[in-house]
Amino acid sequence: MGLDLLLASTQAPADSGGFDFLGAILWPLKWAVELILVAWHWVLTAAGMPAAAGLTWVLSIVGLVIVVRAAVFPLFVKQIKSQRKMMEIAPELRKVQEKYKGKKDQLSREAMSRETMALYKKHGTTPMSSCLPLLVQMPIFFALFSVLRDVGMHARDGIGGVGMLSAELTKEFYDATLFGTVSLHETLGEAWEDQNVTAIVLLAILVVLMIVSQFFTQLQIISKNLSPEAKTGQAYQMQKIMLYVLPLGFIFSGVFFPLGVVIYWFVSNLWTMGQQFLVIREMPTPGSEAAKAREERLARKGKAINAQGKIVPIEVVQAEEQRKLEEMEKAKAEAPKREQPMSKKRAKKKGSN
Repeated sequence: MGLDLLLASTQAPADSGGFDFLGAILWPLKWAVELILVAWHWVLTAAGMPAAAGLTWVLSIVGLVIVVRAAVFPLFVKQIKSQRKMMEIAPELRKVQEKYKGKKDQLSREAMSRETMALYKKHGTTPMSSCLPLLVQMPIFFALFSVLRDVGMHARDGIGGVGMLSAELTKEFYDATLFGTVSLHETLGEAWEDQNVTAIVLLAILVVLMIVSQFFTQLQIISKNLSPEAKTGQAYQMQKIMLYVLPLGFIFSGVFFPLGVVIYWFVSNLWTMGQQFLVIREMPTPGSEAAKAREERLARKGKAINAQGKIVPIEVVQAEEQRKLEEMEKAKAEAPKREQPMSKKRAKKKGSN
């Protein structure tokens, strides 16, 4: 059904001599996914968990999430920095857009594009930078989908996967169930056809939890981690729309994706939600409500953030502000003295003329 049919349609029959293009792309990722699953399965069974239990394989999938998300964490940090830079240049981008507003000719469009790209280059960011973690995770997600799909076929044929998932482990993985009746390879559509009430309830609960976690993650961003300037642009309006639209995509995943993939996605959502909470709390966008809340927390501890963004004793920040104030006052006091000789020179020059 759905995506399963789409992936299956890209594969050439085994005896046709055709080239499996999608399979060739996913092969190294499938090999890595199998390696991580088998490694976690070995750790869990070594700790005393039953090798054929569904919970053991579910925790192996959770382990896969941990490995993948830890690996892409540097990209997540880069994403956060890119998003902040995009917010910082939002007023400049609006000026460029207003400058060419209503101009539909080719030269104006090219000039607008050049000025926009120049801004991105100047500040070292692009809109695509904020999508890097997702772009990296999606191929891994589809590799896991492919592994779970192949387990059924391989178990029936008595063969293993592309890597560490041997024929014995493949059969064990395929036969593993939760609550005695729910297969990790079963979709909501298949459970509905088989009238597997336990599977239907479990998948439905997971889909609802996925929607709630995605909604809450997005809500954290737009309610607490945006500056007042960022809340006035078109990008903010799009984020508000996506707050309600994006979670609905999980309804599709709950119907067409196997339980193992749904578990992977749900646990990944929980990781994102927790990670986003920590980032908003400890690395908020300057000027946002989260930033003000952080400053208040630091102030209660006798600390503050200096001009370099480092946490220091509040006395140090106050001393810096006092020094800057004195420098400004000194500059104001010296300004008339500098202007007076210049005025005399201009008057003398005028008199000589």
